[in-house]
Amino acid sequence: MVRATGSERALGVFPPRPNAVEELFGTPKVVIGAVHLPPLPGSPHYEGVPLDEICAFAIEEARAYLDGGAHGVIVENHWDIPFLKPGEHGYETAAAMAVVTDRVRHATAGRVGVSVLSNAAECSIASAWSGGAGFVRVNQWANAYVANEGIIEGQAAHATRYRSRIGANPVKIFADVHVKHGAHAIVADRTLAEQTEDAEFFGADVLIATGSRTGDAAALDEVEGIAANTTLPVVIGSGISAGNVGELLPACDGVIVASSVKDNGRWWGRVDAAKVRELTAAAAKAGVVLP
Repeated sequence: MVRATGSERALGVFPPRPNAVEELFGTPKVVIGAVHLPPLPGSPHYEGVPLDEICAFAIEEARAYLDGGAHGVIVENHWDIPFLKPGEHGYETAAAMAVVTDRVRHATAGRVGVSVLSNAAECSIASAWSGGAGFVRVNQWANAYVANEGIIEGQAAHATRYRSRIGANPVKIFADVHVKHGAHAIVADRTLAEQTEDAEFFGADVLIATGSRTGDAAALDEVEGIAANTTLPVVIGSGISAGNVGELLPACDGVIVASSVKDNGRWWGRVDAAKVRELTAAAAKAGVVLP
């Protein structure tokens, strides 16, 4: 993997910081499974399912990932579609996400993260800190994009201040460089190298490379371009399968998996532990040390 170092760059965009992937998972390359939650209270598709049932679902999904060899999971409110903009989420979302995250953490002893869609950095941090999670994913951390929800501005300035205010600085930020489900026209005159440096400069701990939408793989040159312009770990956040993980993992520090290991190959399916094992076996051949 080509990786920039402080000595190779004329000007560092941010003082060096510890490797967050190694701090969180105890290993330099990881496989993380995404737990796509059913609709939560307050969302359009929620039909009054008790939170205990949602927690039981999440625990089963997380165990399937971990039993299949994943290093950890990230809990995501995917069935809350259509997603709200940052700052519009109700108290019920943060409360439900915190409870589910806490139950998953205790039931699996796995390393857990949180992603509240869409781009709800502060809500994610609140849920993660309350639920004992170690990291959050934020899709638009720096700059602005035209996303499915409309114009979305980067959340770094407000989110880092909020994190500090509630004492949640141990929660790490996994930030996308090029967002999925969005147009990049506003930042089209900024190079991939510049946008990578923006995310690092604004305090992200891990950078994420993605495809254009859920289930689409990131291009190898995109992954390599991000890795070449940051000292931070780089994780691929979409489209990973047993068929491509061997090609992509050497260029990065980890992958987030979901759709390809579901029983129906879709995000709304159930995690198939056998498919997870197939993927982690391929990852092991590419240098990942399985837990």
